[in-house]
Amino acid sequence: MRADIPAGAERILRTLTGAGFEAYLVGGCVRDLLRGAPPHDWDICTSALPEETEACFAGRRIIKSGLKYGTVTVLEAGGPYEITTYRTEGPYSDSRRPDFVRFVPDLGQDLARRDFTMNAAAMDLEGNLRDPFHGAEDIRTGVIRCVGEPAQRFREDGLRVMRALRFAAAFGYEIETGTAQAVHENRAMLDKVAAERINVELCGLLAGQSAGEILRRYPDVLCQFWPELGPLVSLEQHTPWHCWGGWEHTIHAVEAIPADVTLRLAALLHDVGKPYCKSTDGQGIDHFYGHPAAGAELANGMLRALKFDNATRKRVAKLVERHDAQIAPQGRVIRRWLNRMGAEAFFQLLELKRADAMGQAPEKAAGRLAELTEIRAEAERAIAEGQCFALKDLAVDGRDVIAAGASPGPEVGRILNALLERVLGGGAANERGALLGLVERMLTEDRR
Repeated sequence: MRADIPAGAERILRTLTGAGFEAYLVGGCVRDLLRGAPPHDWDICTSALPEETEACFAGRRIIKSGLKYGTVTVLEAGGPYEITTYRTEGPYSDSRRPDFVRFVPDLGQDLARRDFTMNAAAMDLEGNLRDPFHGAEDIRTGVIRCVGEPAQRFREDGLRVMRALRFAAAFGYEIETGTAQAVHENRAMLDKVAAERINVELCGLLAGQSAGEILRRYPDVLCQFWPELGPLVSLEQHTPWHCWGGWEHTIHAVEAIPADVTLRLAALLHDVGKPYCKSTDGQGIDHFYGHPAAGAELANGMLRALKFDNATRKRVAKLVERHDAQIAPQGRVIRRWLNRMGAEAFFQLLELKRADAMGQAPEKAAGRLAELTEIRAEAERAIAEGQCFALKDLAVDGRDVIAAGASPGPEVGRILNALLERVLGGGAANERGALLGLVERMLTEDRR
């Protein structure tokens, strides 16, 4: 037995084969084993009919919600394991699930219904492969290829269009020519796919090592569900700051930013407002006044349409809105930014500004990059030293202000905010005695 097959999967395979049925690991777990990557899900296919699978695991904890499609989920140590009877499928009227399935005794028929060759191999306990579509070879050479006729695969489930791109981005694989052509030709199938499903695949794509190359080759696919990107894809930028058009600049920014979904979304959308704000002066130089605010509004709507959670949507929109803001490398300025955004969001903004600069003309970007390094160092120093940039960091609190004679309520908040403003601006040290002296003077002035 292969040492990398978990005990739960081994017990299930042995139970089924011991009862006289065929049973194999199948799909993504086999693909990942062949790639040398740790599988996250362990799916099993078998010649046993669903009721026979149930009988094999009588007395065990099972979930029957997938019985219509031949799937019984067994809860074993290490997680749930889906066990599905060999099957072929009827038409996909909803472009997501087959209208019906037909159980078959032959593994080859079951593998023939799967999306890509790398997901259409099966493995037994000893590691022997059943691989009629040469998925192992495609994994070895880094190729994504549809099983059978590509257009048919994509018409069955439109999400496979995005799955092809996500796998290519995540694994750094090439999409085979016929499959790639079918991706372009069948992108409209995404119109029938739930926004939540597209969301998941898009996030996987953006987090991938080859996200930039996939964006470069398949912008039409993203424009299918985000038509707001279309004008950016064709945007020309005649300005000393830019050596690429809008889309290529965007791709360079995505490639330059860490592979965090929030950051990659912000990089992808940071200039989406530019085409709507473009003007050209008498010297032929383009300007994009107001594009951060316009982009933030567009990004907010685009993320809402794909059902992103509120926290991600708001954070990305805020980063887009502020990505072009000027930040001086001075302590008091940086403390105000930390106060305004919070440390996490501020450092994300610096990452976005750095990525934006990396996508600009190198001779123009060098100074900006050096300044951003200085800003980051100053912000990190402020945090490490425990400098004050929020009310919670003040050396006094509301109880101190009340003890000094302030009336509980709005007056306390007004005084604390005034103290914070003085500290942020460098007009007062964040020391208890000094701040209490300021409180007393404020109260005395208020009562004159």
